[in-house]
Amino acid sequence: MKSRRLGKSAIYVSDICMGTMTFGNQADEATAHRVLDMSLDAGINFFDTAEGYPVPPDIKYVGVTEEIVGRWLKGKNRDSIILATKVSGPSHVWFKSPKRGGMTALDRHNIKVAVEDSLRKLQTDYIDLYQTHWPDHDTPYEETMETLDELIREGKVRIIGCSNETSWGLMKSIQASERVGAARYQTIQNNFSINNRRFEDELAQVCRQEGVSLIPYSPIGGGVLSGKYQDGKRPAGARFSAYLDMGGRQATMAQRFAGPRALESTARIMEIAKEAGMSPVTLAVAWSKQHDFVASTIVGVTTVEQCAEIFAAADLVLPDDVMKAIHKVTKEILYPMG
Repeated sequence: MKSRRLGKSAIYVSDICMGTMTFGNQADEATAHRVLDMSLDAGINFFDTAEGYPVPPDIKYVGVTEEIVGRWLKGKNRDSIILATKVSGPSHVWFKSPKRGGMTALDRHNIKVAVEDSLRKLQTDYIDLYQTHWPDHDTPYEETMETLDELIREGKVRIIGCSNETSWGLMKSIQASERVGAARYQTIQNNFSINNRRFEDELAQVCRQEGVSLIPYSPIGGGVLSGKYQDGKRPAGARFSAYLDMGGRQATMAQRFAGPRALESTARIMEIAKEAGMSPVTLAVAWSKQHDFVASTIVGVTTVEQCAEIFAAADLVLPDDVMKAIHKVTKEILYPMG
């Protein structure tokens, strides 16, 4: 498996990263540990979690994912593993974190409390990549960046990144770091897939010019690009099947990811994958990796059986005709997720 550099840092990671968002909810601990072991055996050295996982967030089990990962990490060669986690920003999107009574923010107090809790749950002395889970446009960026810089100086964090950030926010944070002499973001973790190419509109250019790496999540469109939601299907145990029943923010998200235009786009991508002799999951992961601004593509599973199609993309380079066919679909069905 190929490795790539995270931003301008000294850290190199496998170009596939195993995400852990389902661990402790959709996937039990035994399954989670098996998936992590299989990932390591497949050459993946990069693992991503968050203090607010699993999702959807619930006070009953918030933080369980980090504990599951921590128990797995114990006894492993820590130096060979690149571990990423996140501090919850303010809950102004669909994901409302129950951490700290729901009063999450990116001020000094919240970041300091969060990192200590994550270190304890992960049973490690340091976090390789510490990320802000959502932006906090009301707290001064100088305070956020100075606090994150303190964590690096204390040896608790190696490098820092952001997630779900805007072009304005990423540039604002970089400028704040330069102004106060603090560490800068090396990565950004945003949604990016064949069904959601919005990152290419502006953020891709910011990444190229500023030396920031994208580590995209949901490369399979939240599972939609696998084809399991086609023809009105709502498979048991699937995330968006559950979200549609939950109503509120979760249902809105499910309707966005698995709406009519997204399903139309998926149908055409499935045909391209079939003609190329591979599963649409393998195609979607390989496509995500094949961008110059992407360092590592974050994948996620609920069962060990789902790993094979993902791992099949490890050394796969899609030929030009397949890339052009995909691009034709995304030009003709612009922004299928809205």
